[in-house]
Amino acid sequence: MEEKISCDGGHEFKLLLSCPSGLSPSQVSVVFDEAYDRIPHSDSSLEHSISEIWDARVQQSSSLYNGTKFRYGGYNFDVGNDPKQQPHVSLQLGLTDYRTFVGTNLSPIWERYLVPSEDDCIQCQHTSSPLGNGAVVETSDKKILVLQRSNKVGEFPGYFVFPGGHPEPQEVGIISHEGFQELNQCRTINNKVSQEMFDSIVREVVEEIGAPADSLSSPIFIGISRRVMNVRPTAFFFIKCNLQSDEIQQLYSSAQDGFESTQLYAVSMSDLENMASKMPGCHRGGFALYKLMLKALDVDNSS
Repeated sequence: MEEKISCDGGHEFKLLLSCPSGLSPSQVSVVFDEAYDRIPHSDSSLEHSISEIWDARVQQSSSLYNGTKFRYGGYNFDVGNDPKQQPHVSLQLGLTDYRTFVGTNLSPIWERYLVPSEDDCIQCQHTSSPLGNGAVVETSDKKILVLQRSNKVGEFPGYFVFPGGHPEPQEVGIISHEGFQELNQCRTINNKVSQEMFDSIVREVVEEIGAPADSLSSPIFIGISRRVMNVRPTAFFFIKCNLQSDEIQQLYSSAQDGFESTQLYAVSMSDLENMASKMPGCHRGGFALYKLMLKALDVDNSS
């Protein structure tokens, strides 16, 4: 399941999970539990640096605020013994926040939080590791939509990315783990978080590109990539848009979150290959997941 790819410029990525056949919402579930929360580091000075880094960042930018995020804690992948049985992924998610993300994953000393281990979840047990999301969006004229990040954003300014952001705990009424201990409450909240995985990526595409939600197909989940630099995990989805690329260019000019990017590109696969050298590792991983999906489709179509 895991694959590590080296790239120039230190932007390596690791594919934590690849689902080339693409999984629908019914094939993806979530276990939301504090067992998947971050474990504080035993080095108290390292722990104290989290608040020091956050306080310094807030002084630099008064617009920063500390929101809750879902923390990636692993997955179970069940391919099933019966050929007729659909594969199923259960994502294991805890809770973290933006402050801890800035103070661990984005810290200048982020590598000190890592534990030497082949097990990804053990290796990253002391990092915030909020689960981001990204969408490979294909237009009706078979172009892929790519954004160029603003020079004012905190991570990878000016780089090319797929539209995306984060699933949001607040969207499903989560501010802490309190109140979800009963079995029926656990089931309800797990279902809501699972739905938020798919709802949130549609929201992000609508807000960042300006395409209306009814022009987008239901997302399919294609896997999780992780940037090797500061171990940032991102879940990727594939979405078809029934608009042509020139129509989307017009809509982009009035996109709600257009300030996060400076330009929208609608590109061919060969253009995308060239742009990948200036993508953050996690988004290069998203491109790799998309290529694996296309390869699987070719195999299915030829058999």
